[in-house]
Amino acid sequence: MTTTTTITVAGMTCGHCAGSVKEELSALPGVTDVEVDLVTGGDSPVTITSADELDDAAIRAAVDEAGYEVK
Repeated sequence: MTTTTTITVAGMTCGHCAGSVKEELSALPGVTDVEVDLVTGGDSPVTITSADELDDAAIRAAVDEAGYEVK
């Protein structure tokens, strides 16, 4: 089973920001793909594809580790 989760991340301003978020989320167990649709200066949608449903707390912790906030 493949699960797709879409979150909104605030504070990203460049490709490096998006890369940091993608790297942290990709490290979560079961994650197979992370797509960041960067909205410079705004809230950016992030789509996470995983083998199983992800824990919201784990997603928030990974984004926080990258230095950003889930809206």
